[in-house]
Amino acid sequence: MSTTSPSTGSPTSALNPGATPTRVLVVGAGPTGLLLAGDLAAAGVPVTVVEKRPHRISNLSRAFVLHARTLEQFDARALADEIEAAGRPLDRLRLFGRLTVRLDTLPSRFNHLLVIPQYEVEKALERRAREAGVEFRYETEVTGLAQDADGVTVGTRGPAGAAHRLRAAYVVGADGVRSAVRDAVGLPFPGRSVIRSVVLADVRLAEQPESLLTADAAGDAFAFLAPFGDGYHRVIGWRRDHDVPDDAPLDLEEIKEITRRALGRDFGMHDARWMSRFHSDERQVPAYRVGRVFLAGDAAHVHTPAGGQGLNTGLQDAANLGWKLAAVLNGHAGDALLDTYHRERHPVGASVLRSSGAIVRLAMAHRPWARALRAAVTALLDTVPAAHRKVVGEITALGHRYPAPRGAHPLTGTRAPDVAVTDGRLHACLRGGRFVLVTPRTDERTDGRTDDGRDPAGDDRLAVTHWTGDRRATVLVRPDGYVAWASDAAGPAAVEAALTAHLGVRRAVGAAG
Repeated sequence: MSTTSPSTGSPTSALNPGATPTRVLVVGAGPTGLLLAGDLAAAGVPVTVVEKRPHRISNLSRAFVLHARTLEQFDARALADEIEAAGRPLDRLRLFGRLTVRLDTLPSRFNHLLVIPQYEVEKALERRAREAGVEFRYETEVTGLAQDADGVTVGTRGPAGAAHRLRAAYVVGADGVRSAVRDAVGLPFPGRSVIRSVVLADVRLAEQPESLLTADAAGDAFAFLAPFGDGYHRVIGWRRDHDVPDDAPLDLEEIKEITRRALGRDFGMHDARWMSRFHSDERQVPAYRVGRVFLAGDAAHVHTPAGGQGLNTGLQDAANLGWKLAAVLNGHAGDALLDTYHRERHPVGASVLRSSGAIVRLAMAHRPWARALRAAVTALLDTVPAAHRKVVGEITALGHRYPAPRGAHPLTGTRAPDVAVTDGRLHACLRGGRFVLVTPRTDERTDGRTDDGRDPAGDDRLAVTHWTGDRRATVLVRPDGYVAWASDAAGPAAVEAALTAHLGVRRAVGAAG
């Protein structure tokens, strides 16, 4: 298999007769793959999604929490209001039985987490992707792939077992923890199992818990309850003294016993519609890119469910990669832009592994020294506001920032908050996958015009707006809501240079020049 550094040219089926061409092939129709495919199609990039499962939205998915940064990404795609209406907001969390994590002070329009079944998120993302023109091939699995300088040829097996080849400029593996794409490019998935024999079930409750999310540990047991909104609750449980294989028999009585040990009662659980065991791993691939192949979501990183960061991290992967692939394929950026996907997202994935691992280890503490450490951490977070903000920023992803070049403005690489601008809200201006240039309203020298006097707002990849207050900085915000460039005193030449560097605006807009 070739992993030669690719050019940015279009794939050609002439090198692979019989292969069906597409621009980007996304493997996996979970939330990560759906968001990415929708972003690419909305940017005019032909996309095919292959999924080995039949076409149905499963109500057995594990994830059911969206954090503030993810809701901001949905807001930038005009999906947040719909998704918020399908979920239930929660403005504080209880950790370790005594620590209250407040979310109502978050510096976001979404100052809460949203309890929502993953299938509701998938419904909205799939509809958006279809409306944008994404092609779906269900009951189709990847059997192998080969790269060359012009593209990737992917072997697939369809619903009737028929073999078929697809040709793409780029392939993204968003196909989960058992990723066929990851295996096909030969990437290892180093790490280890953290918790074995975790039980999952969807049950009805005779008694409703006092809180929307209920979680606690006692002795050697841990349990978590969350509502689906359809009359069922998801229960996750674990017993330290009951380590059995994932395929060991499981019945409702075992789940009730774990819940009673951890929470003091089982809330009258009955009518389980689904039960399963699994083991929770901490793993991450060493590279998110191999030539023309990328990995995102659980195909790139898995960790414990503590903190509810898994689904959210995968969606942030997709938001980071989508606009970059579109820029390269539409001729607005060079291939080097795609290398920034790994540089920006791999450290975030590693950070999530550390934070989720720390939460679950503190929750499961049973030795005296470990319990003393948990008490000290709880006291620190309760009494030191800066420590509390840092933890909340990590869990919600509002605190993540990307590396910036040496000497860059301090805002570069940070999340751009949803501030008021003359065209409304900043995050609403991001809709359509655009960059947003925000300038001081009162200074004509920084109104966003290039040196030849042309207004780059004529480029549909860029929105130009102004602060509503007296801010003096000029800021260029990327389509994923992070600051690409900023200056406290930018004249037309500096603005032009920034736009050219990040969008090629002078070539696209500054005619004749």
